[in-house]
Amino acid sequence: MTVRVERTMTVAASPERVWEFIGDPDQRARPISVVKDWEIHDADRATWHVSLPIPVIDRTIAIETEDVERREPEYVRFIGRSKVLRVQGEQELEPTDDGGTQVTNRFIVDGKLPGVERFFKKNLDEELQNLEAALREYLETEG
Repeated sequence: MTVRVERTMTVAASPERVWEFIGDPDQRARPISVVKDWEIHDADRATWHVSLPIPVIDRTIAIETEDVERREPEYVRFIGRSKVLRVQGEQELEPTDDGGTQVTNRFIVDGKLPGVERFFKKNLDEELQNLEAALREYLETEG
């Protein structure tokens, strides 16, 4: 089973300002609650160390992530791979008529162990809410 989630939000900031957050792999990893640590290898690659509260997984999982498409300041798509799951994330930024930005987040998770998809089906929407809250906080404090 594959879990797919798409959410759209609008923020009162230009696509360039939103890109400062979305295009930064540190900022992208920080708000996800199951990402306990991460290492940035270069502008396009990072390793996320994820802890899933699933009985069959009793350790942190390393997910190798890579930005496979970047069009600054409008779009980024990344893929993460591990022995436990594969994740694809996309963030699309579109300017609004009032000077803000519509941000569309799309995530697809394919689990390879029992319970992985069930966890993400139940929690992925909340993780996107965490991402939205972190973006809004970033725009308020960094702007």
